[in-house]
Amino acid sequence: MTVPLALLLTACGTGDPSADAAGAGAGSGAVPTADVVSGIARNAAAARLLPPGSGELTLAVSVGGTPPGTTYLADGRTLTGQDVDFSRAVAKALGIRLKVEQASFEAILPALDSGKYDIGASNFGVTEERLGTIDFVTYINDGQGFAARADSGLSPVTDLVRLCGRKVATSAGTTFEATLTENVHRCAEAGKKPYEVRTYSETGALWSSLQQGRSDVVMSTINGLRYAVAHQPGLEFLNEFHRLDVGFALRKGSPLAPALQAAVNGLIEDGTYDRILRKWGTTGSAIPRSEISPPELKS
Repeated sequence: MTVPLALLLTACGTGDPSADAAGAGAGSGAVPTADVVSGIARNAAAARLLPPGSGELTLAVSVGGTPPGTTYLADGRTLTGQDVDFSRAVAKALGIRLKVEQASFEAILPALDSGKYDIGASNFGVTEERLGTIDFVTYINDGQGFAARADSGLSPVTDLVRLCGRKVATSAGTTFEATLTENVHRCAEAGKKPYEVRTYSETGALWSSLQQGRSDVVMSTINGLRYAVAHQPGLEFLNEFHRLDVGFALRKGSPLAPALQAAVNGLIEDGTYDRILRKWGTTGSAIPRSEISPPELKS
């Protein structure tokens, strides 16, 4: 589905990011609407790094339905979220147009190599496996964590063996699914019943599985979990498990990387970066500088 640029750029609200973030954190469930992007000036030095013919680029996003990830405003049409704000901010800084297309999370990275999309922005973590075929331009640090119902009796998950015998819900095609699948053998090695991995394509279905008892624990992004716990009664955050850098995804060797990196660093320097993070309540995910395809962070 192609989203008209006008809808992506729609902004409303108070204009005070700290006020909106505070309201969202108070349990209201409202999606922050502060406009932290429209006033961004073109960064001429960064724009000069763009390859010829970059006036319009295709951006692929996955709509998960839960902030700070990509979701909709109350009109049901206008996309918003932390990744959307960073994408819009970089586009403004570079003076380019974005043709925004929605796709499933697991479909975006393979489609970059085919040329279907120029950029992917859906909280993609930088991993060794992905670096084999994808380049990244980092803009935040997020990672993997766990949440459960407050009555689950689960202690903080510092080791995946703590999940043995449980039903674990996560999103399909993610680093969470890969981590769980690669380590399930550890339960047998510990003489325990293996955990069961249940994958969902929609975030709403994932959380419903937890609330309705079809799953015991959710593994997802640290920022997404903290937001969910703040806005859904009866949940608790169990632990940060593994931090990852997060970046715009590009095909390997894409000439767009230096321009995107310079644009992100410009946003850090002029204060826009901090305003975006404060809007979404994710200041703990700040990075000092953007990097191109750094190695995966190790615990």
